[in-house]
Amino acid sequence: MDSQINIKRSMEWKEFETTFSVKLNQQQKEAVQSTKGPVLLLAVPGSGKTTVLVTRLGYMIYCRNIPPESILTVTYTVAATKDMSERFAVRFGEDMAKRLEFRTINGICAMIIQYYGRRIGKTPFELVKDEKATTGMLIKICQDHGMGYPTESDLKNVRTLITYIKNMMLNEEELQKLEEESDIRIAGIYREYCRQMREQKLMDYDDQMLYAYNILRKDPGVLAYFQNRYPYICVDEAQDTSKIQHAIIALLAAGTGNLFMVGDEDQSIYGFRAAYPEALLSFEKKHSGAKVLLMEENFRSNAKIVEAADKFIQKNTLRHEKHMRAAREAGADIREISLKSRKAQYVYLMKAAQECTTGMAGMSGSEEHRGRADASVTETAVLYRDNECAIPLIDLLERKNIPYRMRNADLSFFTHRTVLDVQNIIRFAMDPKDTELFMQIYYRLKLFFNKKDALRYAQISQEKDMEVLDAALKYGNLEKYQEDNIRNLKRQMVRILNMPGDEAVNQILTYMGYQDYLKKMGMNANKLETVKLIGSRVESPEKLLERLEELRTIIQEKVSDKDCPFILSTMHASKGLEYDTVYLLDVMDGILPEKVLANPRTASKEELETYEEERRLFYVGVTRAKNQLNVFTTNKPSKFCSELLGKRNLRENQQKEYVGIKKWGDYSPAGTYGIKGNGMYHGYGTGHGSQKQPGKSYQELADALGEGMIVKHKKFGEGVVVDMEGEHIRIQFGDNVKNMDLKVLARLGMLEI
Repeated sequence: MDSQINIKRSMEWKEFETTFSVKLNQQQKEAVQSTKGPVLLLAVPGSGKTTVLVTRLGYMIYCRNIPPESILTVTYTVAATKDMSERFAVRFGEDMAKRLEFRTINGICAMIIQYYGRRIGKTPFELVKDEKATTGMLIKICQDHGMGYPTESDLKNVRTLITYIKNMMLNEEELQKLEEESDIRIAGIYREYCRQMREQKLMDYDDQMLYAYNILRKDPGVLAYFQNRYPYICVDEAQDTSKIQHAIIALLAAGTGNLFMVGDEDQSIYGFRAAYPEALLSFEKKHSGAKVLLMEENFRSNAKIVEAADKFIQKNTLRHEKHMRAAREAGADIREISLKSRKAQYVYLMKAAQECTTGMAGMSGSEEHRGRADASVTETAVLYRDNECAIPLIDLLERKNIPYRMRNADLSFFTHRTVLDVQNIIRFAMDPKDTELFMQIYYRLKLFFNKKDALRYAQISQEKDMEVLDAALKYGNLEKYQEDNIRNLKRQMVRILNMPGDEAVNQILTYMGYQDYLKKMGMNANKLETVKLIGSRVESPEKLLERLEELRTIIQEKVSDKDCPFILSTMHASKGLEYDTVYLLDVMDGILPEKVLANPRTASKEELETYEEERRLFYVGVTRAKNQLNVFTTNKPSKFCSELLGKRNLRENQQKEYVGIKKWGDYSPAGTYGIKGNGMYHGYGTGHGSQKQPGKSYQELADALGEGMIVKHKKFGEGVVVDMEGEHIRIQFGDNVKNMDLKVLARLGMLEI
């Protein structure tokens, strides 16, 4: 495009359309032409918001004679600033693109701080660009506040909380409330971190925003300078902007009121980073004379995906009224892949990866793949909530040497406290004289003695070259129940070494007291489900340790082939992207969503906000698919999949309460599912009470059971479900694992949950 086009003369719209080949629908056109006053543009997924933003900049310059230097465009990431500048240059010319300001919020804050420093004759604090520079300081602070030696995962959690505190502008009362909800002493850690940063004249990226905000608020001269410099402000991805960022933007825009914000609260998924979608919901209240515009046409996905996604998100309450509609015609149906277990997802995806990377050689004519796009030339993405969801799949793909590409690698799973604990317990079982390991695990198991005694037993063990637990038995002067627990633990330590990896982890959780420790500490064992899935492919705990270390190295050092069409990504990292085919992995209650709200109407504000963000995350995953969307359903319930597929979730039809333990075979209300608490079994059924329904109880039992559940057998007593495949179930009773037939168990009423 000729950058010398005369901008002294205002173009009419028709001339602008013709000159720059602009093709927009009516909603997009209205957004482009709205250049004055506060405007909020709500853009559904795939509606062309970047095209509109870029075109609007051109319209302001060529049709409204607004100098490009007076327009500030704020983007969420550095990559987005570069992308938008390049897209503007393609349409309106390189020279004009160079005259525009595309910046992140931190880029603007850096300008404000530098300007203020020159104004008062002082050098600003040094910006810490690599957080590794402050890791040593943060470790020491955490240790001083009772965290022991924090793992990489612990440090990541602490940094996330510090970022949240600053971005949400929490006051002292709110900070204390956050600490009460957290399992660490974050208030003290935060205050000391801030003190030491100031003392060393350092600032992190969050400090940079706080300092810039305070400068604008306290120095009218600085505020006036930037308000005059940028009388027009455009903000992209406004739903991901934090409270402090919105406050900075509001100050800058207050001079003229010419603020154009583009976002969609339905796609706000960064609550853990302090994203503040409430700013969109309150936009009209905060900005006098504000206008809210909609872009509701999705150009990305086939009509069936769009319709289902829109129906799903309509159930959220914290949103503006809008409806996504499809520009494309209906294509392939959303495909439900019904499998018998969570584990089966990975085997299925392994085959999908093989087909994707080999062009489905020899299989293109099969019923299952007929009508699907050629996977050898199109991208297929597996999307999931957390990076750990992909680790069992990566394990399988690496074993089979199948190519794949990871969009984002994260190693925090491998240093999570629960994962390290289980590894340390296994290592101690392998070397029961290791006093260092003993001191890390003794209080996590059923040993019932204090640190002073533990240190004494460890010292005796070293002095006499004997196993630590033997030292406790011989020199401990213990109560009988303590001796019994130690002897039992010794037996378990020996036994787990002869078990497959997954059974060993189950043994540690259920029979060695680690599950009780987690419950006492308010922690869950979700990460250990992933460890068990990896452990199911190795023959011993020792091999499990080796494989975990191998996987960590593989993920850390993986060099992705950018041309590989099979992609693994979190839903967060897939934001703003699109793929021909999408598989949604691990969408099941307990993972996504982490917690299902029994009744949103009676939930607290915080519970509702958390739950609706999880719904938005699923919605973002669904709307990445262009042509084919695949969702897995397993023996675990999935509220989100049931809603998306328009299926009535039998586990949620009606709520009933049953006293005591539910016994299969005695009664079987269709689809009953629930949790036991306060002596009551809270279930969901069709209201048939306790009448037996022959022929149905097997399926209901199969649906309600899952790996890791504690059950009671009439003959063998209490046990733990180790594995389920079809009609067969493996249950561990004490030291023995029994293979059983589910149909027989259901028919005879042998099993209680």
